[in-house]
Amino acid sequence: MSVFMSAFASLVGALADLLHPLFQTASAAAAIVLFTALVRLAVHPLSRAAARGQKARTRLQPQIAALRKKHGKNPERMQKALMELHKEEKVSPLSGCLPSLLQMPAFFLLYHLFSSQKIGGEPNELLGHQLFDAPLGERWHDALAHGGVFGAQGLVYLGLFAIVAAVATFNFRRTKRQMAANPVAPTTGPDGQPVPGMGAMTKLMPLMSFATLFTVSVVPLAAALYVVTSTTWTAIERAVLYRDMPAAGATVATAA
Repeated sequence: MSVFMSAFASLVGALADLLHPLFQTASAAAAIVLFTALVRLAVHPLSRAAARGQKARTRLQPQIAALRKKHGKNPERMQKALMELHKEEKVSPLSGCLPSLLQMPAFFLLYHLFSSQKIGGEPNELLGHQLFDAPLGERWHDALAHGGVFGAQGLVYLGLFAIVAAVATFNFRRTKRQMAANPVAPTTGPDGQPVPGMGAMTKLMPLMSFATLFTVSVVPLAAALYVVTSTTWTAIERAVLYRDMPAAGATVATAA
């Protein structure tokens, strides 16, 4: 693990050196944004596949409803028929989860990297980098202790909070429209049956994007930059991928 983290630290450092002529003291922060963009580009084919899968699942809702009516009293036969339908249509019920799952390692790498005083037995030089006056290894409560909410460090976080709030509001309005257009599909699973507890979650879903505000406030600034960049990317990406399907995507959780 130590060797792996050293290699990752070297990668971030190399990106920072590459961007230094343009961003000067904020080069490490720019490197994190670039790293996040590269991760999202790598995952984008899966996001496109997830969008196609969600559109296909929505298109199959009438057929699933017919199967439910036909085999509602025989769960085993129902499950088999649904598996055959998904196989015939080349639709995976789990495709929407993959993009989010594959991004998690990158987030935890950044979190660990900027939470460690030493990497590979050597002092972590990346902790000396800043975004304006805010150290990348510190958190919001550290900024509050050095100047308060409107201090030099606090203003950096206010900027991030403003971006997250804007993206969350965009996601909130879009998800509400999706749910209004397709109020049934989010509460049913791949087998066409109601998912226990999903009704309550559906009501909370439009508010989930605002939870990112809490994440940004408690993780190191470097990890917060990853979250903000990834969340913004997700909002734009989904708006493009689902632009021809207003009711699509409501059952897929918004990524960070």
